[in-house]
Amino acid sequence: MFNKLEKLKVLLQERKDDVFTIFALAKELEKVGEIHDALQYYFQIIDINPNYVGVYYHLGKLLEYDNQEKKALEIYEMGIDVAKKNSELHALSELKNAFLNLQLEMDN
Repeated sequence: MFNKLEKLKVLLQERKDDVFTIFALAKELEKVGEIHDALQYYFQIIDINPNYVGVYYHLGKLLEYDNQEKKALEIYEMGIDVAKKNSELHALSELKNAFLNLQLEMDN
């Protein structure tokens, strides 16, 4: 019997460029502590579809967790640009808050 992570890996073989499957796999990897693998999948989503605004917040937070604060700020900025371009107001608000909170943390 396959667990959820294994099922997603099999599904990804069938749907190599499906950002929803890649995102789900990244989240599952994150849950089990496979941070660097999860980061690779999040970056893959941006390569496939840079307008997939949902990835930027999660990627930024994981970069923060991995002590890559400067890279997280860059990702938040990219996400803010995408959210503005696509009029994604909720995502824009979340990304701006994450960006500002991280900037404040880094300044202290």
